[in-house]
Amino acid sequence: MTESTISQLQPMPDDWQRALAVVAHPDDLEYGCAAAIAAWTDAGREVSYVLATRGEAGIDTLDPARCGPLREREQRASAAVVGVSEVAFLDHADGVIEYGPALRRDIAAAIRRHRPELVITLNHRDTWGGTAWNTPDHVAVGRATLDAAGDAGNRWIFPELTEQGLQPWDGVRWVAVVGSASPTHAVDATPGLKRAVRSLLEHRTYIEALTDEDPETYARTLLTGFAEETGKRFENRPAVAFEVFPR
Repeated sequence: MTESTISQLQPMPDDWQRALAVVAHPDDLEYGCAAAIAAWTDAGREVSYVLATRGEAGIDTLDPARCGPLREREQRASAAVVGVSEVAFLDHADGVIEYGPALRRDIAAAIRRHRPELVITLNHRDTWGGTAWNTPDHVAVGRATLDAAGDAGNRWIFPELTEQGLQPWDGVRWVAVVGSASPTHAVDATPGLKRAVRSLLEHRTYIEALTDEDPETYARTLLTGFAEETGKRFENRPAVAFEVFPR
């Protein structure tokens, strides 16, 4: 098998109707995944978001009590741009999310509630591509989501969820990790790329605190660059890449 064959990304599975995206912070999905979500909702699929925090510790110049509600509003507006109307927050503390049973239980409950076939999360590994260090929140939520996809289907793990009326859901068929250094699949970003840029731009307060660059130029350049680089492994079509774990 040649190196070029090994490196090619396969099309994402498309025989599903419901997806649940679980990430740590507002804007996590907008940095690279939103174009795929726009394409999916265009096709009539249901996508919902669950965020572990409200991103209240994410802007140095804003007190968390002001920052959290503002970033929640930006996230809901951002989701609406790509056709997502249901956005829930688990209210874990931003910056100090702890991997463990409490986080797994909260995510398993969300999976039981939404009953998705596809679960999406963000890079759960220690680094981005072996170079930049990942944040503890991303690692904790990503790992907990991979585990909770199984927890959700086992009635004897977190039996209190069943007592609360959340019946086991063993219907998760894939967990797809965006931002992985070892992607396996991709989605054509072309139909959703403009909306992905608009979706990221809804996080304007965060972007303006992050960079002095014009926000629209920043968002368009960043997302287009990501999509085009991924497209080199996907028939030269701009794309969003995922590492897919079948279940």
